[in-house]
Amino acid sequence: MQTNAQILFQSMIVLLGIGGPVSLLLRRNGPSVAVSGSVLSLISSLLGIVVSSIVIIEGPLDLGWEISTFFGEWSLSLDPLGAFFLLVICIVMACVSVYSIGYIREYEGVYDIGVLSGLSILFFLSLVLVVSSTNVILFLISWETMSMVSYLLVVFENRKNNVVSAGYLYLTMTHLGTAAMTVALLLMAHYAGSYSFEEMAGGLDGMPLATMSAVFVLLLIGLGTKAGMVPLHVWLPAAHPAAPSNISALMSGVMVKMALFMMVRSFFDLLVPTEHWWGLLVVLLGCISALLGVLYSLKERDIKSTLAYSTVENMGIMLIGLGTAMVFASYGLSELSAFALLATLFHALNHAIFKALLFMGAGSVARATHTRNMESMGGLAKRMPYTSALTFLGLLSMAAMPPFGGFVSEWLLFQSLIQSVSVPDVPIKMLMSVSIAVLAITGALAVSMAVRLFSSTFLARPRTEAAERAHESPRSMVLGMAFLATLCIAFGVLSLWAVNFIDNVTSSVLGVSIGSDIAEGLTLRSTDEGFASMAPSLIAVLLVTSAAIAWTAAYTITKGWKERISGTWDCGTPLGPRNEYTATGTADPIVRVFNTVYKPRSELRTEPSASPLIKKRLFYEIQFIDIFEKYLYRPVAKSFIAIAKRLSIIQAGSIQAYLSYIFVMLVALLLLFR
Repeated sequence: MQTNAQILFQSMIVLLGIGGPVSLLLRRNGPSVAVSGSVLSLISSLLGIVVSSIVIIEGPLDLGWEISTFFGEWSLSLDPLGAFFLLVICIVMACVSVYSIGYIREYEGVYDIGVLSGLSILFFLSLVLVVSSTNVILFLISWETMSMVSYLLVVFENRKNNVVSAGYLYLTMTHLGTAAMTVALLLMAHYAGSYSFEEMAGGLDGMPLATMSAVFVLLLIGLGTKAGMVPLHVWLPAAHPAAPSNISALMSGVMVKMALFMMVRSFFDLLVPTEHWWGLLVVLLGCISALLGVLYSLKERDIKSTLAYSTVENMGIMLIGLGTAMVFASYGLSELSAFALLATLFHALNHAIFKALLFMGAGSVARATHTRNMESMGGLAKRMPYTSALTFLGLLSMAAMPPFGGFVSEWLLFQSLIQSVSVPDVPIKMLMSVSIAVLAITGALAVSMAVRLFSSTFLARPRTEAAERAHESPRSMVLGMAFLATLCIAFGVLSLWAVNFIDNVTSSVLGVSIGSDIAEGLTLRSTDEGFASMAPSLIAVLLVTSAAIAWTAAYTITKGWKERISGTWDCGTPLGPRNEYTATGTADPIVRVFNTVYKPRSELRTEPSASPLIKKRLFYEIQFIDIFEKYLYRPVAKSFIAIAKRLSIIQAGSIQAYLSYIFVMLVALLLLFR
């Protein structure tokens, strides 16, 4: 089986390695190359799903190819942790590939769709390399490739407003994060005496604790930037919506998970969480990210920006789970640590599925209405029945409604947080209890966000002519979304199987298997036997049976009733789009409650009429201040610009001066690395 898996893994790398450059070279044959690229990505994804499943069940796998370099051996290998994230990548990529066959037609004759297809394949390849690199330098090259290719995809629609600036912001932030991560990894390589991740694990015994803590903070900054952790999240709500929707699905569903993958690898395999405050800091930042992410999502009128902020929220939830696992590990509570890590990875899988589905749904409605503004939509449920139904399923999973996968993973996260009563230090118990409250508030606000997004986009009457003329998306787009919607349900109903499957991953990281303790028969329970349990499949049966009974009862009771059709009472005012609740109006009560967070500035202007009592028109405008941009990034940018102006004195315009700078730098480098 391992030999077959190795051949499949090699085939996958070869297909992607050849497919990307060839698609770019043959881009002038736009539509045919784009379709071929989607088919190639689909085949590679299916190969990846098989390979990763084998590795998770049977153990590590080497690609079988090595290159000797100055920085040691470069090779690709998959352990259960890398294989789990490869599985996440390939599941989402397979569905996006099917979706893209119809979606990219939108760009025909407007942008070069051959380039979009080629870059998508290279992006896929870079993601695979990130999770399978065994060497620090190879990993950093793969990470940088992923960042650069994703930047090119973000600015693909470069003739649209704000796209280039969003790309520039993404490029700046991602390189700041990469710089911090590079310093941390090189420090670890220095102390371990090797660039191999395998040799670094357990080879950091000589590293002082203060240096280890500094490495942890650098990694948290570097990886937290990619994960969209507050306050390093500013690029995410700008870049994800700017990209084409199939790429947004990959970035929000998969790319941000690469940061989570490396956090688990670094914090558990390499550094090993020994300090309590490491985990607490991750929990704190996770709480802030989760709460602010969902609050900011409620103020957005752009459907893709709403989903982007929801990604910030969900990455915050995963950080809460990851930090909790680190706190437990620092106290030697291995089983509880494995439980929290399992819940975190399961939520990562569910988030990848429902968020990719939602971005694809957003892409479908934006394609049909030519806008991303929810205020200009409405009434799409009748015009796009499949898209609305599938998006609804994704929103139910995102809002953690039973029996969907999002519900089960958040239930497991709650159970792991409640187990913090086992921590011996009372202050830490109290801090952890605050995270439970934050997670509960976040869950309630996420439901509000889901209701707001669906009602504003799909319900009531169309608010514009474009929404009135909207029609269903092509079959391939619907099919891609349908696969993901099915998985949203499957990972909830069949969550016991999923938990046992992911247990293979957490046991490889922590050396403790808990699958049989928390998944037994039809019941899923917490590690503290008897504390809490539930049966996801029985909940599903109960819901379906209740719905069937209710429908049958209603049909039986109303059978034979005479149908009467009459106009809705309109209080003297003809009903129309102006009578509907808008996205802004739906979120208004929450905005008022959290005024101190939003800091809104509203303006009401009136246009008088002949009567002093009745205004001809009312104009209401509300703006939100981004506190991180105003109080953090603008002052920092201003300081850098001031310093740059002062340093501009060295730009003398003299070749001799520039040669002198190069000479001085060379001497300094020789002295440093002598």
